[in-house]
Amino acid sequence: MLVSAALAATTEASHDAGSAGVFPPFDSSTFASQLLWLIITFGIFYYLMSKVIIPRLSGILGTRRDRIARDLDEAQRLKEDSDAALAAYEQELAEARKNAGNIAQEAREKAKTEAEAQRSKAEASLNEKLAGAEKQIATIKTKALAEVDGIAADTAAEIVRQLVGGTVSKAEITKAVSAAAGK
Repeated sequence: MLVSAALAATTEASHDAGSAGVFPPFDSSTFASQLLWLIITFGIFYYLMSKVIIPRLSGILGTRRDRIARDLDEAQRLKEDSDAALAAYEQELAEARKNAGNIAQEAREKAKTEAEAQRSKAEASLNEKLAGAEKQIATIKTKALAEVDGIAADTAAEIVRQLVGGTVSKAEITKAVSAAAGK
């Protein structure tokens, strides 16, 4: 109970002093002490900002700036490396295409040469077969023409025998066939 009596007395005293109805920070009688405490707290705040907080922030910002610069330098280096690799790839691709074109051209020429050689062999073989066939035809033709007179003579003798009913000598028939053939 003693505490509550002291608290009640303090509360009454504060109401009596503030009975003028002025908000305590705006009370002109306390301006001097308020300004003193404002200067002291501002000085402490300024000292803390200038000696502790701003150097830490500057260090953090400097570290970030350095890391960003390193990252940008690394990115630039990697970009240059990738550009160089791309250029080398394109160069190798162009060389590969050129080599492929050369290989294809050589293959076409080789195939053309082989086809020409095979065609020449085939033509030579066909020409040999054609010459042999022409010789056989000439031989057969010569034989046939040689036998035509004999066949004509036999046929004429058979016709005369059947039509006339008689026989004619071989010499007369041969002479008549030769006269008919214009020999």
